[in-house]
Amino acid sequence: MSALSNRINNLSESQTIKMAKMGRELAAKGVDVISLSFGEPDFHTPEHIKEAAKTAMDKNFTYYTPVAGYPDLRKAVVAKLKDENNLDYTDTQIVVSTGAKQAIANAVLCLVNPGEEVIIPTPYWVSYSEVVKLAEGVSVFIDTTVESNFKITAEQLEAAITPKTKLFMFSSPCNPTGSVYSKDELASLAKVFEKYPHVYILSDEIYEHINFIGGHESIAQFESIKDRVVIINGWSKAFAMTGWRIGYTASNSAIAAACDKMQGQITSGTCSITQKAGVAAYTGGLESVHAMREQFQKRRDLVYKLLTEIPGLTVNLPDGAFYFFPNVTSFFGKSYNGKTINDADELSIFLLEEAHVATVGGDSFGDKKSIRISYAAAEDKLVEAVRRIKEALAKLV
Repeated sequence: MSALSNRINNLSESQTIKMAKMGRELAAKGVDVISLSFGEPDFHTPEHIKEAAKTAMDKNFTYYTPVAGYPDLRKAVVAKLKDENNLDYTDTQIVVSTGAKQAIANAVLCLVNPGEEVIIPTPYWVSYSEVVKLAEGVSVFIDTTVESNFKITAEQLEAAITPKTKLFMFSSPCNPTGSVYSKDELASLAKVFEKYPHVYILSDEIYEHINFIGGHESIAQFESIKDRVVIINGWSKAFAMTGWRIGYTASNSAIAAACDKMQGQITSGTCSITQKAGVAAYTGGLESVHAMREQFQKRRDLVYKLLTEIPGLTVNLPDGAFYFFPNVTSFFGKSYNGKTINDADELSIFLLEEAHVATVGGDSFGDKKSIRISYAAAEDKLVEAVRRIKEALAKLV
């Protein structure tokens, strides 16, 4: 009998964290590794946000917080959703968590019963299917391709829904592909959801502000299904606050109360200092956010040009986030120094060992044909990384 539970034994290790760890271990041996594996902005948290945290400490905001978050922070989230997204919520419908990852786990664990189905378009963020495992649900995948810009159609969605379907979960802008759903595309999906009132929708919008097509659209804007939508968002990507660990859900009151209850038994309230920093971020304007987005767009255009010059890669131009997800199947079956590449994960390991560039294989994203490349790094690092990748891939024959 194993000392560990089946629950943890069945859970996969996060491949993004694994590849970052492998890169750090190689770097510790003196190797010059360029890491393009982590989904983390390389910018610093804006000064006005850090100042708010310092002030909070000076004012002794150092005690336990309400499980769902300080009232002023939840009101700031409500104002943001109204002002930026034209969505109406009350502060009691907001639950602040220690990062968007916990917000996702709260929602899935509160909604999904053992055996119920959760529809997930592929590629998807690595933790989606693992959280479904924890809830003892069943993941049902809808495959997409680089040719479709990794987006599903209404017809694909409807074909996947069964009487056992409980939840649909997706991200826009998407991690790992950078795909962004337009208002018309979301409207077509909403029309399908209107027919199936037993299906809830988890909309991960953490990359909302890293959007290169002129504005973010939320599926919660459609009143016919809004009560079944759980919005996931937070501060990590837009405000370069990854280490602060703060995210939230916006949902109907019953789901919000359930998430509050769940969180109360696991972590309780998010760090008090972080919450006061979050208030400053949401009330201090978007100047720094727009400046970071402009830099990300410059990097995207630069890396796209460089990647399209590598023979064998199939690359699309992402509309948001800070990732490329090129198809690498043309390298499968090729070898170098006695090692044969059989899948995207093996190619990712090859690039780390041969090019000293850390990427992430697509298998953990639900796509065995591609690798994820983050361009959340300085331009000179990106140019050098793609040069190394190109040189290493050329060795495969």
